Amino acid sequence: MTTPDIGTTSAPDSVATIDLAAVRHNVARFVSLAEGSQVMTVVKANAYGHGAAPIARAALDGGATWLGVADLAEAFELRDAGITQPVLAWLHESHDDFAAAIEAGIDIGVSDLGQLTSLAHAQRAVGGAPASVHLKLDTGLGRNGADESIWGALFDEARRRELSGHVIVRGIFSHLSNADDDEDARQLERLHVGVETARQSGLRPQLRHLASTAAALRLPATRLDLVRVGIGAYGLSPLDHVGSAELDLRPAMTLRSTIVAVAPSSDADFVARSGIVPLGYGDGVPPQAAGRIHVTGSGGRFLVTRIESDHLVVEPVSAGTEVERGDLVTLFGDTAEGVASADDWARAADTINYEIVTRLGDRVAREFIA
Repeated sequence: MTTPDIGTTSAPDSVATIDLAAVRHNVARFVSLAEGSQVMTVVKANAYGHGAAPIARAALDGGATWLGVADLAEAFELRDAGITQPVLAWLHESHDDFAAAIEAGIDIGVSDLGQLTSLAHAQRAVGGAPASVHLKLDTGLGRNGADESIWGALFDEARRRELSGHVIVRGIFSHLSNADDDEDARQLERLHVGVETARQSGLRPQLRHLASTAAALRLPATRLDLVRVGIGAYGLSPLDHVGSAELDLRPAMTLRSTIVAVAPSSDADFVARSGIVPLGYGDGVPPQAAGRIHVTGSGGRFLVTRIESDHLVVEPVSAGTEVERGDLVTLFGDTAEGVASADDWARAADTINYEIVTRLGDRVAREFIA
C-alpha cells in the first residue's frame, strides 16, 4: 500500500477566481460617479459569495471609505481579519451582542426603540465612547426600518441617549424599493422629511444614505452623503436590459471546473459524448438552468444537459467536438473573454445575477488574483 505524502494536496477540480483588480476598478467607478459623496461597499453574505475580507480590502483600495454588512457576525469577521475602517451592520435583534460591537467600533443600524435601549445598556456596561448609530427609517420598502408612526419617539429617545452619552447618531438611512422612478422619488422625499424631523429633535446626523447600486447609477438625487454599492462592486448590473460592459463594470468572479469523467453515447463505436463536471446544485448551481445554458470548454461550447446534486453533465453542440477528461470548463465570467456570464445563468434559471454568485457554496475553492 502506498502512503501519500503528508502535507501535499491536489488542485481542486472547481475554482472561483476572484479578480481583485476588477473590484478596485468597479469601486473606483462609483467613487467617480458619486461626485464627492462617500462610498460604502457592501460585503454581506461573504461579499456576495466572493470572500468578505479580500473584497473589503480591495474595495478600500478602490476608494471606498465604508463597509456594509447585514449583521454583527459579518462585522466581527472583518474586524478579526484586521480591517479597522468604518463598518455598518444593520440587521439585529434587540438582544444581540452590542457590547462587543461597541468595543469593536462597529456602527449599528437602529430601527426601533428596543435596540436603542439595548445599546444604552451595552454602552454603560463597557464604558468608553458612545455607540455610533445610524437610524434606519422605512420610507416605503417595508423592510427592517422604523415605521413613520414612531419616527418622533425614536428621534426623541435617540437625542436623550445622546445627551446621556450612550449613543451618537452618525447617520440616518433607508432602503429604496427600486420599483420605478416615481416611487423612488417618493421615498427620497420621505427620507428628507425624516431627516428634518430628526433635526427638530436636536439630532445632527453627518450621513444621509439611501442609494444602492441601481439608484447610484440612474438617480443622482439619491446619492446624498453616502452611496451603498453592493452588486455593482462585483461587476454585475442591477439594471434590466443593461449589461456590465455598458456600465463600465468588470465581473470579478470566474467559475471554472474540470471534466472528471466522460460517458459514452449510444453509438456503436462508443464515441465519448458527455462530460461530467463536479459542480451541482449542492454547490449552488441552479438546476433549472439545465438545457438552457452553454459553457465553454477546451474544445468549444457545450450544452449543460443535466444538473445533479454534485455534478453536471455537458455535451458538445457541434459535430466533431469532443469532451476529454481533464478539459477545463468555464461556467461563467466576463463575456469579454468569450464565456457565459452570471446574467446568462440568471436568465436560464429564471432568477437574478445576485443569486448566481452569492449561492456558490464553500466546496468551491476561491482563488484571488491581484
